[in-house]
Amino acid sequence: MKSKLLLITFILISSFCFAQEVEVKGTVSEVGTGLTIPGVNVIVKNGTASTVTDMDGNYIINAPVGSTLSFSFIGYETVEQTVTGAGVISVSLKETSQTLDEVVVIGYGTQRKKEVTGAVSVVGAKTLEDMNPVKVEQALQGTVSGVNVTTQSGKPGAALDVRIRGIATNGDNAPLVLIDGYIGSLSDINANDIENITVLKDAQAAIYGTSGANGVILVTTKKGRKNSKATFSYNAYTGFQETTRKLPLLNASEYALLLNEKYANGGQPIPFPNVSNLGEGTNWQDEVFDSGVPIINHDLSVSGGGEKVTYRVSGSHLDQEGIIGGSDKSHFERNTARVSLNADVTDKLKINTNVIFLTTDSQGFNENALGSVLFNAINTPSIYSPYDANGDFTVLPTGSSTIPGSNLGNEIINPLAQIANTYNDYNLKKLSGTFGADYELIKNLTVTGRVGFNTQNRDERIFNKQISYGGKVFDNVRSSVNQNAFDDNDYTFDAFANYKFDINDAHNFTATVGTTVFKTWGKGLYATGFDVPNNSWEFADISLTTGFADNKTVSSYSYDDRRLSYFGRIQYDYKGRYLLSGMLRRDSSTKFGANNRVGYFPSVTGGWVLSEESFFKENNILNFAKIRASYGVLGSDRFDSNLYLGLLSGEATYIFDGALVNGFAIGALPNPDLKWEEARKFDLGLDLNFFNDKLEFVADYFKDTRANLLIPNIPVSGIVGTYAPGGQNPTLNAGDVENKGFEFSLTYNDYIGDDFHIKASYNATFIKNTVTSVNNGTGFFAGGEFGVGQPQPTRMEVGHPMGYFYGYVTDGIFQNAEEVAAHPDQSALGAAAQPGDIRFVDVNGDGVLNADDRTEIGDPIPNATMGFNLQLDYKGFDFATYWFASIGNDMVRNYERNLTDVNRMSYTLDRWTGEGTSNSVPRATTAATSNNIFSDFFVEDASYLRIQNVQLGYTINPDFTEKAGITKLRIYAGVNNLYTFTKYRGFDPGASSGAPLSSGIDFGFYPVPRTYLIGLNLNF
Repeated sequence: MKSKLLLITFILISSFCFAQEVEVKGTVSEVGTGLTIPGVNVIVKNGTASTVTDMDGNYIINAPVGSTLSFSFIGYETVEQTVTGAGVISVSLKETSQTLDEVVVIGYGTQRKKEVTGAVSVVGAKTLEDMNPVKVEQALQGTVSGVNVTTQSGKPGAALDVRIRGIATNGDNAPLVLIDGYIGSLSDINANDIENITVLKDAQAAIYGTSGANGVILVTTKKGRKNSKATFSYNAYTGFQETTRKLPLLNASEYALLLNEKYANGGQPIPFPNVSNLGEGTNWQDEVFDSGVPIINHDLSVSGGGEKVTYRVSGSHLDQEGIIGGSDKSHFERNTARVSLNADVTDKLKINTNVIFLTTDSQGFNENALGSVLFNAINTPSIYSPYDANGDFTVLPTGSSTIPGSNLGNEIINPLAQIANTYNDYNLKKLSGTFGADYELIKNLTVTGRVGFNTQNRDERIFNKQISYGGKVFDNVRSSVNQNAFDDNDYTFDAFANYKFDINDAHNFTATVGTTVFKTWGKGLYATGFDVPNNSWEFADISLTTGFADNKTVSSYSYDDRRLSYFGRIQYDYKGRYLLSGMLRRDSSTKFGANNRVGYFPSVTGGWVLSEESFFKENNILNFAKIRASYGVLGSDRFDSNLYLGLLSGEATYIFDGALVNGFAIGALPNPDLKWEEARKFDLGLDLNFFNDKLEFVADYFKDTRANLLIPNIPVSGIVGTYAPGGQNPTLNAGDVENKGFEFSLTYNDYIGDDFHIKASYNATFIKNTVTSVNNGTGFFAGGEFGVGQPQPTRMEVGHPMGYFYGYVTDGIFQNAEEVAAHPDQSALGAAAQPGDIRFVDVNGDGVLNADDRTEIGDPIPNATMGFNLQLDYKGFDFATYWFASIGNDMVRNYERNLTDVNRMSYTLDRWTGEGTSNSVPRATTAATSNNIFSDFFVEDASYLRIQNVQLGYTINPDFTEKAGITKLRIYAGVNNLYTFTKYRGFDPGASSGAPLSSGIDFGFYPVPRTYLIGLNLNF
């Protein structure tokens, strides 16, 4: 009996001890860096208690003795610990490469990465932190396959062009950018406010209908976390900038010797009988380029939240000066303020808002054009000094027989004087954001309403000083000031519902239906005043001007476009094994006439997860495999409004009461049958994960056919008056273009031991672009500009890539008179050939060299783009580098003026001077030749490999900084745009004008600067 009582007592005590709950607390940190991790899920296995770590990584939970605590967080390996009693249990989590359960934003909803059936890529906050991009677009270059980012200029605040899977239209190729649901711009937002960027590259974007033809970029911003105290984050960097390159130009002595030879070969007296005292002369690039140019960035945020409400408030300031012009002539300042609020009003109703206010202020000058500052710096001879004997800017001559080196024409001016006499100021104020609400009607049925908006005011002031440059085209006989103001707005209202349900726990469905209302409207006013008091920038205001002009001095614009859309999507999977999604969107737009106002955009995507099949054997090598495919039709209405209407935008002169009166006439001939451009996208993809998700391989074959491209100025009979001043031929849907190719990415992500983390990735994209139709009566559409008075050098033509270069093929240099005599006569090209001249190819073989022998001589679209990225972490140290390569893109060297006495690049030192001396650079002469007509002599391979970013950082052990209330203190140093490997002679092989038909024509691209940075990241 006694033994039974002891047994019963023991059982009761044991049960009590096991069931006894104790308080456990601790901190969750990251292996390697020691940084605490907020938002970690802490749960009692097989129990009901759970909590999450606060912003300091701390947690408190009650758990039974003997139970198991599980610590889990997306992107980290789960850790389990046994509760032995009350006290402290602190753990460290190791980052994992397992990303299949990560949530991916796909538009009006989300999916687990494992279930995504489209071509989708994601860039995370870590990449943005490593790259420190001045503009967010730069973080997409080389990090996402199928995406190419080019810069129009290196000046502060310059625009960047994002191309997803090639150039698909002769119009606007920019993707749709949505920031938390509203239509925005990547340039408007501070990089440290971004949680991740998702790129939709195929028919997955079809749910955006007429807006998604060029691809869609979805930006998710950072938000506060529940049950966390206020946490401050301060990030700052400062640095200096310099040009990455200066062109090798002739110094004064080399220039004089070249001119002597040129004049002698032309049968004229040599201009420099004595060159011994000229020396090096002026290096005009040294004069216009500054070094040590500052750039400063600060941003501060505070975030936190309670059980029902979370918040994040942030502000940023960027101040960047230009490497040309100094702070008062080339400068960009951007300030942002952002508020994010989320509230659980009830268990079913959640509301949210994200609002950002942006201001920019910038100054700049003429660039990438004939007559730009760099154009003048390249072409001004080194024999001239920047200043004359009186300390004034040297006035460059137009041409005189008594002044050697003076035949500079009426275009080239002193670039320093040009900078000094440039005055402008551009200001932008923009308010953007969303207000939204989610309501769960019944279990798994959520209705969402969301309003997104943009409202912006821009104003600019440009002062044209009364100035004489010695009879140049830039002379101003009277001063004037242009003052322009713009007011642009849009709003989007989305209402949609998502319903999730399953049948027998095997057939899983997600249905989405909704509607979107979009409106954009605005107005602008341009005004000019003459005779500015004191001929001074300080008095450059229309209210102070006193002069008048005979021509019209004011103009304006206004617009109001609207779109009404309905969309639906059904997503299905069978046990996560077979995946299918179908979408349909209907858009109605006021940009079209009644005949084509409505468009329908269907798509279907599907996938097969082979690794979920019974025949797939688990192994230590391949652990995940998925095949996916998609096809869909998307649209684009990225063109001017009211092209289907006749507007009074032309010029006309009428006679009233015997007097001539200037008035208006119908401008462009309308086309009531205008309709959408249509993108038909096909994609076949493969996703493979190896070695327990440590190695990830993604590959896609794609084909994007863009139909019904808008071709302007279709020739019609002149009897309708379209050739009158201000008139224009109509725009028709008359073109097609095809982009097809292959892209892949390979990513390795793993820990070696507990302290060393490595993440390395490589991606490549191969694209072939071909125009398949141009139905405008001529079979081609020309564009671009080369030199002065020469035919347009680029074309959109069937069988060729978009914007290919159209000119003459060369075949070396004539070495002697016999070779000239044996070749077809080249007189029709401008002059009879002489030994030392360029030999052009008789392409059509008819024995005559003329305009019919022009053909494709280059292509600005790269055959392949590649990115290599490496991130290393060891204890508190971190290292990152990002590389990008573009292969097969050509560029036209159009920054050299062909006037007799302008300066030249050093390659002319290898010119032909007699038989056998050169077979690549023609002779120097003042006589008439055909050497300067547009040919492949001016087209260069602009392939390049660029080290985009290198950064080294160190995070101080939190055990030391926490004593001062600092949870993270990281310092780093880095270089952006470190070095570019290329054979291209110009400033920047990665630059582009952004226009599809002239993207590869270089007038002297303002180079993207090399930037040296030091910075810190501070959390407290």
